[in-house]
Amino acid sequence: MAAKPRAVLVIGVIAVIIAGVASIFLYSYLKTQEERVGRAVATRRIVAAAVEIPAGAAIGAGHVAIAEWPEASVPQGALVSTGEALGRVAVIGIQRGDSITEAKLVPKGGPAGILSYRIPEGHRAMTVGVDKVSGVAGFISPGNMVDVIVTATAGAGEPISKIFLQNVPILATGRIIEQQQGGEPAEVPTVTLDVTPQDAERLALASSQGKLQLVLRRAGDKVESSTAGATIQRVIYYGGAVKAAPGKKAEAKAERPMPQKFSVEVLRSSTRSVESFGGKE
Repeated sequence: MAAKPRAVLVIGVIAVIIAGVASIFLYSYLKTQEERVGRAVATRRIVAAAVEIPAGAAIGAGHVAIAEWPEASVPQGALVSTGEALGRVAVIGIQRGDSITEAKLVPKGGPAGILSYRIPEGHRAMTVGVDKVSGVAGFISPGNMVDVIVTATAGAGEPISKIFLQNVPILATGRIIEQQQGGEPAEVPTVTLDVTPQDAERLALASSQGKLQLVLRRAGDKVESSTAGATIQRVIYYGGAVKAAPGKKAEAKAERPMPQKFSVEVLRSSTRSVESFGGKE
């Protein structure tokens, strides 16, 4: 009988020890969770946009305000006082409520223009002149994506139209004054494109040898098309169709035989001339 109280005492001591160890682990776990929650809800005062700020706009007092921001997600380079932002120029558009960071502003003491800060690394900005029609009637805006078509005379003297650049971002639009053949100045719309150095060379050659036209792409459409280019013969006689390469599906219906050559006598006032049309003799 004497051994029984001793066994109960031993079991009691073991239970107390286990409870103590469990309490220590529970306290440690709760302390860790408390610190984690504390870090999550801790905030820091930084500068945020009070209104939408467009790219290129100089920031005024009404554009910014101090906001409480979760400390764990404060962006790198965030400004902490409104005085740091006043007078600075936005490189990109900043939405209302977004943080104001150094990366979104023209650097202090940097060039006044923002275009050079918007060019991706390794790319170039190149401006070309377009007319109102080839510029998609004024509907092209910075941020749009376009394809570039050149219409020029090929080696055989035949005009050809070909897409040679695709998925090109528009950086800016504007106007310049050019002297026309008659001596009268005229406004010419311009478009500044984001291109690689290689594409800049191709664009320079195409703009000097032919006429450029921009094709506005649907938002989100990144698929590049493979085209053979359009010539007068393909447009008139073949309906734009070209023979498919081996193993590839034809782009359009099969070619039709070119019609025989024929002549038409044309009378203009007292002048008589003969015009020839068609293909083979």
